Amino acid sequence: MFGHSEMILIVVILLALVFAGVHIAIGLGMTAAVGIYLMTGDIEVVRTFVANTAYEALRDYVFAVIPLFMLMGDFLAKCGAATDLYTLAHRMSRWLPARLAVATIVANAIFAFVTGVSIAAAAAFSRIAYPEMRRYGYSREFALGCIAGSACLGMLIPPSVLMIVWGVLTELSIGKLFLAGVLPGLLLAFGFCVYVVVAAILKPELVGEGAGVHAHTAPLGAAVTAPPPSGTNDQPIGSLLFSTALVLTLIAGVLGSIWLGFCTPTEGAGVGAVGALILALIKGITWREIWQVVLNVGRTSGPLLLLLFCAQLYSRVLSMTGFTETAKTFLLGTGLGPMGILAVMLLIWFILGCLIDSISIILLTVPIFAPIAATLGIDPLAFAIIGILAIETGLLTPPFGILVFTVKAAVPEPNVPLAEIFRGAIPYWIILFVVILAIVIFPQIATYLPKL
Repeated sequence: MFGHSEMILIVVILLALVFAGVHIAIGLGMTAAVGIYLMTGDIEVVRTFVANTAYEALRDYVFAVIPLFMLMGDFLAKCGAATDLYTLAHRMSRWLPARLAVATIVANAIFAFVTGVSIAAAAAFSRIAYPEMRRYGYSREFALGCIAGSACLGMLIPPSVLMIVWGVLTELSIGKLFLAGVLPGLLLAFGFCVYVVVAAILKPELVGEGAGVHAHTAPLGAAVTAPPPSGTNDQPIGSLLFSTALVLTLIAGVLGSIWLGFCTPTEGAGVGAVGALILALIKGITWREIWQVVLNVGRTSGPLLLLLFCAQLYSRVLSMTGFTETAKTFLLGTGLGPMGILAVMLLIWFILGCLIDSISIILLTVPIFAPIAATLGIDPLAFAIIGILAIETGLLTPPFGILVFTVKAAVPEPNVPLAEIFRGAIPYWIILFVVILAIVIFPQIATYLPKL
């Protein structure tokens, strides 16, 4: 066990490396190595410990879940499934105010069941939904906020990458985590839909209706009367229904088999990847595009798997040095009570969300916070969903706000101010916070399905 000075030192080293711009994986690995060396004073022990941890990580086939689900999502995105989902949702919601915004949210929710990656959804719908919303006279800020805000659903609705990372770190069942995210994810999507509908009723000019239309759509006023983009409104409804039915069948088959215990998350992800490839081939994906998908997934998942290995190393060192136990004792000794301590954790997550990315936040905090929450009697599944939602807020929070930057880069319109996207995303941040409070008060929202 470390003394307090050594414990503080390894945390300070890690934070200093992260905020100095060192890659989080390198920072975690270096901090863990320093911690082991301070404990043992033997560099050979450090080498052996790192090698053994790496070997155990590579043998754990749960790590394959991430690239396999990414393959599943990328195949479906590449073949046009996201466009089909959006178009069908648009056609079936014509009777609603703000129907294009509702269609964007619904399509994002369904797409989240496929990809588990918010950035992919933000990039896809920036190019699919934004031109349509602007063509119909939607306020730019309202349209951009809707795309960025609804993309958050990908981090909560299974198969979420954040859930997989959380499950690996805490050794929680990934299948149960997936189930725990369903009702909160649907609640969040419903909240988003309610907001855009109410906003459209109160301020019709936001959605291209009323006297303020032209003022809000400038400088794209001419585009309002432009013909629909090819393949958006003229595609046969039968084709859209067939494509969507295949996607939904694949989602239900993969997630259902995991939830019912017929296969492990890794096996389900493998079946999903193969099924998505077959569906993509049916829709006409080329072999060149398949190769591009495989390369992109490799480039994305490789660093992520390295992160997970280094996070496991860091987590073990924290446990061995007694840091986790010391942090637990300190927080319990403050007399704040379970809700007070949970509020402190949420505040830390909100602050970190302004500075670093979501996965890094999980890797830095969950090895410390999860044991404390368990001691406080907080259900681990409910705590995971609360944590993921809190970390999600960072996706929309300046200055980091990765979804905001993704939307800015992907929208087919130059010179879109970042501030405009951040302002448009504020209502979605507030709804995220409301859902967090709802789960804190009623944890059954997250635990009901896993406990059936």
